[in-house]
Amino acid sequence: MGDRDSSKGSDILSIGLHPSTIDYSRYPGLDEATLAARIEAGEAALRVAGFNFMSCQVPAEPDEAEAKVRECAATGSLRVAMIGAGVRMAPEHTLLFERLVNVLNEMQPGIRFCFNTSPETTIDALRRWVQPTQRDKG
Repeated sequence: MGDRDSSKGSDILSIGLHPSTIDYSRYPGLDEATLAARIEAGEAALRVAGFNFMSCQVPAEPDEAEAKVRECAATGSLRVAMIGAGVRMAPEHTLLFERLVNVLNEMQPGIRFCFNTSPETTIDALRRWVQPTQRDKG
């Protein structure tokens, strides 16, 4: 897992909490290894579908997360930012979510936002706003 990079840059920034930062006591039946595997499977599906994306897994602490997103977003011109459910749906991450939206808006004026409900729905969220890029198969 980890950040993905492409020699042509990324159109999409996929942001989520790093699996090591989550309080799993709130999510019965979920643990770090399971979540990491689900994220990797979701990213594999995005690659197969032809999406040009960069994964940006952030810590839960807002200042550190903002720094990480700034680092990821500085790599080029982004059209879409997908912010994961873990960032958006837990009340304790409201400030984090707000900070990430505002820093992305500042760095990439006009960027579109989309939101998933799980790693498995990321591809559907992206398809609402952007089509996969065509890659050379040669």
